[in-house]
Amino acid sequence: MDKETAHQRIFELRKTIEYHNTRYYQQDAPEISDADYDRLMKELQNMEALYPDDEMASSPTQRVGAAPLSKFAPFTHPQPMLSLANAFGADEIRDFDSRVRRLAKADRVDYVAEPKLDGLAVNLIYENGIFRRGATRGDGAVGEDVTQNLKTIASLPLRMKTGAFHPVPELIEVRGEVYMEKEPFEKLNLRRAEEGEAPFANPRNAAAGSLRQLDSKITARRPLNIFLYGIGSARSAAFTSHWEIIETLAAWGFPVNPLIRQTPDIDACIAYFEEIGSIRSGLPYDIDGVVLKVNLLEIQNLLGSVSRSPRWALACKFPAQQASTVIQDIIVQVGRTGTLTPVAVMEPVNVGGVLVSRATLHNEDEILKKDIRIGDAVLIQRAGDVIPEVVSVIVSKRTGREKEFRMPGACPECGSEIVRQADEAAHRCINLSCPAQLKEHIRHFASRGAMDIEGLGEKLSAQLFDAKVITDPADLYFLTKEQLLRLDRQAEKSVENLLEAIERSRTPALDKFIFALGIRHVGERTAKLLAGHFGSLEALMSAGCEELTSIHEIGPEIAQSILEFFAESKNRTVLEKFRQAGLSPRTTAPTALASLKGKSFVFTGSLASMGRNEAKAAVESLGGVVHSSVTGKTSYVVAGSDPGSKLEKAGKQNIPVIGEEEFLTMIGRQIHRQA
Repeated sequence: MDKETAHQRIFELRKTIEYHNTRYYQQDAPEISDADYDRLMKELQNMEALYPDDEMASSPTQRVGAAPLSKFAPFTHPQPMLSLANAFGADEIRDFDSRVRRLAKADRVDYVAEPKLDGLAVNLIYENGIFRRGATRGDGAVGEDVTQNLKTIASLPLRMKTGAFHPVPELIEVRGEVYMEKEPFEKLNLRRAEEGEAPFANPRNAAAGSLRQLDSKITARRPLNIFLYGIGSARSAAFTSHWEIIETLAAWGFPVNPLIRQTPDIDACIAYFEEIGSIRSGLPYDIDGVVLKVNLLEIQNLLGSVSRSPRWALACKFPAQQASTVIQDIIVQVGRTGTLTPVAVMEPVNVGGVLVSRATLHNEDEILKKDIRIGDAVLIQRAGDVIPEVVSVIVSKRTGREKEFRMPGACPECGSEIVRQADEAAHRCINLSCPAQLKEHIRHFASRGAMDIEGLGEKLSAQLFDAKVITDPADLYFLTKEQLLRLDRQAEKSVENLLEAIERSRTPALDKFIFALGIRHVGERTAKLLAGHFGSLEALMSAGCEELTSIHEIGPEIAQSILEFFAESKNRTVLEKFRQAGLSPRTTAPTALASLKGKSFVFTGSLASMGRNEAKAAVESLGGVVHSSVTGKTSYVVAGSDPGSKLEKAGKQNIPVIGEEEFLTMIGRQIHRQA
């Protein structure tokens, strides 16, 4: 690359990064993934190292974020809030350690490791223990004064605790991260949708948007939280290590992430990085990596900083959970209940270590709301690290050649009429004999959580249907070895295994069978409620609307769906075929489902007597609910061995904490009464 071309590329990179800084830091509406942004920044850093110029001082590589918004008063940080250099794997983490040890002239360096929350960095000023001012990071030197909004965060102390060993300093900057937990975020988005407002793309955007409200009353209604992890300048307070700072922050009453850990060497840091990565999806908040900080402040001071980041700290990023790609087409799939679902077919892209080429777009309203078009560049993510979804369109990349999408006027599988009820977002095929619906119904019937017929997956289900060997789930129980062997790629042993699996499913639990029937709106939870209340399929089939709606959690819509299912003659015919095949769901005595009605449970740690799923099922079978995180509405926190941060949170909110023995007694009493 010649010098002129190189400087042109540097100019383009700087302009692009400044644009995305504004989208991310000021507008809380990023258009590209963190991984794409990191790649742009890395390219610019490498180019500037090879081709330095007179504009380096104003380059995005020399500062943090974007200028503060004019709608807030500017706040000059007494000590700059720097960004962090990134690493993307064990090799780069070891390279960081090698540089630290070389500059520090040390054989071994200990670190402090902490989860890297995906939130909004803030700086808090306390004078004589009283919270006075607080600001966002801004460009690292000047942030936005959001003091009044910060005061609305319940977990942020307005007065520091003091003690003989931890006297309150005259003045101190405390650094932290404002964030929003996943469950409250989802509830916030549901409420916004009900009120006709656009949902937030992710918890980070929700936290940033909430903290930047001009009206602090709006911020107060948002479920914001905060963790504190460091300090800036301090007057009349001295420390020797970062770990001492963390312990002192906790003693002063600041919420400190319980997963922060002191690590003796870089091997322990890498083990921590892998450990946190393995539990990432189970945490109540989003993280995108871990942060390593040299523990001894003497070494931190020796190492110093480069233009925009300290040499003594490192952000170790997990594989990207977001990525950008292009929608090549939008196709429509038909589900087992006749629902037509638009699906984006995309240029394959790696998201969090998984190659993604398709993502559900849910329904036509969702496509119109996000203004998604064929040919659009889009930002995608794996929701819950599993299900691919389109987060937003990258409007700046539109060329004018994109095509708008409209739902088809007829079913793409059978050509039948498509209808949409006035109170629904979904379009449906009304043909009960639609091949796509029947295939999906058979696949669902055999799936895990339903009849769990091992070996009967999507491909074989479709093969059996297409070969006209079966037309409904009941036909499975009349299959012969000879019929299966005539199918392509079916070996004798696999056929025998399949027939054995079908045979084992002839006496299913009643709730499993109800769920397997594929009644609209009846999921696993509702199936358990129905099985527990009625005790037999016959009793359920003869129930009326009033009896159905008398069950906790079953409303008129679900009741009507159940009544319509059993009133349909084709469904009655299939149920009769099940009876003729000898399929006999295990009946149960009706249970007192209201015994835990209105009670919510959160589990932390390991139970010796049962797994988490079994404990959840026990609570749900008695009418209770289980949540993943502690809130003010939690009835009980069940603490097993090695409990996590939920135990501490329960204590702070005065939530009753019970041990495993008390929990077993609680459900055991109910079980005893049922016997």
